[in-house]
Amino acid sequence: QVQFVESGGGLVQPGGSLRLSCVASRSMFTNLRTGWYRQAPGKQRELVAAISSGISTKYADSVKGRFTISRDDAKNTMYLQMNSLKPEDTAVYYCNAPILSDYRPAYDLWGQGTQVTVSS
Repeated sequence: QVQFVESGGGLVQPGGSLRLSCVASRSMFTNLRTGWYRQAPGKQRELVAAISSGISTKYADSVKGRFTISRDDAKNTMYLQMNSLKPEDTAVYYCNAPILSDYRPAYDLWGQGTQVTVSS
């Protein structure tokens, strides 16, 4: 059973940047769609960004142009570069893989997530 460890969250002012990292406990990203989700208080978990084989990407409309997803398959690591952060980006961010064609995770297995708080 794979485990995910997310890191890189924190408190940042509006307009600031953060880079999140996700490490999988075993080699599994190659040839799979992987992605980041987030869950804000009182809201459902939502897809933030997904990446397939390091080339094809998908972003939630709310983060397009501000967030960039990438990954290093050799390191079993996925990243989320977040720029121009807004208070509405405040949430716990999770990674997951594999992700199905409808962008739901294939397995309901989640790490502890990493908290991102955007506030002045």
